[in-house]
Amino acid sequence: MTAHLPKPGDLLRVGREASVQFTKPILFRVIRVLDRPTYHGWIWLEGYQIDNRGDAVDRRSIFVMKAGLRVPAVGKTGQQRRLRSPQRR
Repeated sequence: MTAHLPKPGDLLRVGREASVQFTKPILFRVIRVLDRPTYHGWIWLEGYQIDNRGDAVDRRSIFVMKAGLRVPAVGKTGQQRRLRSPQRR
């Protein structure tokens, strides 16, 4: 669980604990926390959905319960995977 308000660059696992719309969990890279009125304990996040390779596949805004957000497990190096840069031709 994340105890703090997410900040730009955070990688989160968003699943059913955060909102019933996420029946299949996604990885989400935060761009910003949106300043919109919400219910207590809920927040709007803007960011990118991340695929299994670590690539950003969809930019979206999501409405989630802060207490339901999770930090994904870290890799062997002890660091979260970084987004891959687009390949240049």
